[in-house]
Amino acid sequence: MIREATLSQPTSMGAPCPGPPRTGLRSWSGCLASETWESTTLNWLKTKSMRHCKKSLVWIALAFSAFAAAAQSPLADSPNRSILHGAAVEYLFPEQVTVPASKPSPVALHFRIAPGFHINSHKPKEDYLIPTTLSVPEDSGVALKDAAYPEGTDFTLPLDPSTKLSVYTGEFAIQARLVAPRGNHLVQASLHYQACDKNACMPPKTITVPIDVIGN
Repeated sequence: MIREATLSQPTSMGAPCPGPPRTGLRSWSGCLASETWESTTLNWLKTKSMRHCKKSLVWIALAFSAFAAAAQSPLADSPNRSILHGAAVEYLFPEQVTVPASKPSPVALHFRIAPGFHINSHKPKEDYLIPTTLSVPEDSGVALKDAAYPEGTDFTLPLDPSTKLSVYTGEFAIQARLVAPRGNHLVQASLHYQACDKNACMPPKTITVPIDVIGN
């Protein structure tokens, strides 16, 4: 006859529960509950790990294929508009603005993204994605008070249809508020972004946004 004192000892994680005893049913049912909890926890961890690995593999594949995609992209056919020789984003206008001196003034900066490409919006849906940001050098004499970015549109990756990105395509505008003292200031602002097509992403890039700001 098996003694109840032996059955009441805790079962180590991963060790199977003994068969149902004639006595000590409470200890035996507690062992089964523990085993069920351990099995549920392990299954949850496996599922979590598989989801994480799947998303990581998707982005590794995108990074690995970046240079091959760049060579095959429509921009690569044009020496003036190639990802390898230029930028996927072009600053359009304005070239010159006149604002009240020393007062925050709205200025809309317009950009165009090359066909077949998109860039992350200012608020990507994932923390590891690079947002599109505008900056003005501190020594330019002009301050960027703040900037309002457009809302991104949803984009689905062919390699991972369950993932939706927030991106810009075509033309977009950033509503900046600039503060300029009296006088003429040639500002070399910057737009930092990462361009991608439907298969791969290019390295992050920064382009110059030249603006002649006149404080009047």
